[in-house]
Parts: sequence; structure tokens; C-alpha cells
Amino acid sequence: MAKNKLMKFAEMKTLDRVFEPEKKDFLDQPYNLKGKWREKVFGNDNPIVLELGCGKGEYTVGLGKKYPNKNFVGVDIKGARIWAGAKQANEEEINNVAFLRTNVDFINYFFGQDEVDEIWLTFSDPQPKKPNKRLSSKPFIDRYKKFLKPEGIIHLKTDNTSLYLSTIDEIETHNYKLIKKAHNVYETHWDMFNKEEQDVLTIKTHYEQLFANKGFKIKYCSFTV
Repeated sequence: MAKNKLMKFAEMKTLDRVFEPEKKDFLDQPYNLKGKWREKVFGNDNPIVLELGCGKGEYTVGLGKKYPNKNFVGVDIKGARIWAGAKQANEEEINNVAFLRTNVDFINYFFGQDEVDEIWLTFSDPQPKKPNKRLSSKPFIDRYKKFLKPEGIIHLKTDNTSLYLSTIDEIETHNYKLIKKAHNVYETHWDMFNKEEQDVLTIKTHYEQLFANKGFKIKYCSFTV
């Protein structure tokens, strides 16, 4: 393993609000923070927003800066990626931001019923050969239902047309409630968003910047389940 990765993994263990549970911590027993994130991690009663597959955490940190009255948890299995966002949040004392290192397959083990208010799926793996592994597919939506509030919003932002269209199809097939959809966020559909929504959508992840630079159109949709 590269020396740089080892350094990041070691530093992760020293950062505040970074959680790296082992499977025995949540499969053999209830996870100690399940249902208690507001109390034990953030020390407030503010809404909780997840970014699943957060990568380097740019969206999680960006949202945390814009909305100090909400709590944000970035989730990813790649520790070397999470390190960037976690380090920034610690250095800048962004205390409403936390990171959870785990496979999203296990996400329902970590949050209690109605504990989460919103979910962001930002530039998720489109899984072209495994549609049930898409983070907007029914198997994952069923996991989210176990902890997402009844009117909790799921946001998808992607450059991938197939993922975007498959998500719209899931919404229609399973009678979820579509809030907004845009197949070209920054150009033809920018005016459909209000000022606050535009402010959020201008946060760009590392992957969004890469795809945008290559000319890919950015898509977005939001819905409740």
C-alpha cells in the first residue's frame, strides 16, 4: 500500500466526527450511534442530511458551510477519499459535518427510524451491468425507507444519462413523488431552480468538475418515497 494512503488512514483515526466501524460493531449488535447522531455526534436537534458515496466529501463540506442549521454526514467506503473532506472539516471547525466509512449496502444499520431528513446521491457509480446496485434502485430505496422521514427528499445529481433515466423510471414505476427533474442543470433548466436551490447546485464535486470539463451535461432530480 502506498505510503501516502497509510498516512491518510492513520490521520483519519485522529480526526473528530470520523467513524470507521467494523462489521462486528453493527452486524452483531445495534450500532452505538443508531438513532443518536443528533445527541452524541452533533449535540443539537437539527435535521440530518446524508451524502451517500461522498468521495472526497466536497458536497458534504460545501453543504455544511452553507447550512449551519443542518447536520451533514458523508458516507463512503474509501478512506483515502474521505480523508480530504474530514481533514478540511476539522481544520476549519465545521462542526455540523461528520463522515462515516462503510459500504452503502449496510447504510440502514447506522440510522434509526425517521432519523434522516434528506439524502444526496452525487455522481454515483452508474453500475451499467448491475442495475440493482444503483443507489437509486428499489433495493437501496427500501433501505433508505427504514431511516428516511416519510417526506424526506432524495436528490440525484449525475453526468450519466442512463443513471438519470433509470432513476426517473424507478420514480414512475414505484409511484414515488417527483419534485423536480432537469437533464441539463446549468443551461436549459437553470431558471427552474430558485435562488437557494441554485446556490446548492453550484457546489461541485471533484467528479462533476472532471465530467463538466469534458462537456458532459449535468442532470438532477429530486423525489420523495
